[in-house]
Amino acid sequence: MSTTSKDSERELTEQVVASFANTRDERLRTLMEALVRHMHAFVREVEPTEAEWMSAIRFLTDTGKMCDDLVRQEFILLSDTLGVSMLVDAINHRYATGATDTTVFGPFYIRDMPERAHGENIALSPGAPALVHGRVMTTDGEPVADAVLDVWQSAENGMYSGQDTEQPLSNLRGRFRTDAEGRYAIRTIVPVSYPVPTDGPVGQMLKATGRHAWRPAHLHFMIDAPGYRKLVTHVFNKGDPYLESDVVFGVKSSLMVDYHERDADHDLARRFGFDGPFREARYDFVLDRS
Repeated sequence: MSTTSKDSERELTEQVVASFANTRDERLRTLMEALVRHMHAFVREVEPTEAEWMSAIRFLTDTGKMCDDLVRQEFILLSDTLGVSMLVDAINHRYATGATDTTVFGPFYIRDMPERAHGENIALSPGAPALVHGRVMTTDGEPVADAVLDVWQSAENGMYSGQDTEQPLSNLRGRFRTDAEGRYAIRTIVPVSYPVPTDGPVGQMLKATGRHAWRPAHLHFMIDAPGYRKLVTHVFNKGDPYLESDVVFGVKSSLMVDYHERDADHDLARRFGFDGPFREARYDFVLDRS
């Protein structure tokens, strides 16, 4: 390739960057200029054939076609499996305050799920009975009363409601509130590890690159309280075989918890209505002031 041709390629990049000069929103202009520079640098580095570039366009088109308004968000899944979601999360939570670690939001959240009473059972499908409880506190150790914990998890078959049409939409989902002492309690089933959906472009990418599709078992939490930063995180089952190779890179050691075996005569069984053996997990969340 001649020097003149290379110069022409760089001139093209600068011409495109300059086209955004009249963008009124300064942040948008910064984003678009950086996007063009990095995209053009990528193209110059890998020198894709026209057929390869068209394959990339088809991949993104197919990714969009797999998205819907309710529960399937293939672009979030793509972002997750490329580690971009966790990088964005890390950049936006650089402050070290003693608050609970954040992790990815995931593609299976459904808003406006039912309000639940303290200790109410969210499991409408089979599984190993479990109690997950603890407190929501400030970084100073004070309780956060009336914090809303939006909770969701997959069923024993590894699928979320909405994703699995055989499940009631509210299965393994709900919104809990802390009491005056910051306490919460959730009856559920022990989470299981599961593969992310592989029937779309993301699954094709994982297969082509020799990667597995599995996530370690976890329970999703989104915790919100006035005056505090919203916390989006997971609580992972300690000992899960996929903790070291989570397909979306979302595991943090501070977010792991044990599920301890308890008998039907345990005090918690009587308090929360278990009529047989169950598992207990305790996790305390710490919120950062906004």
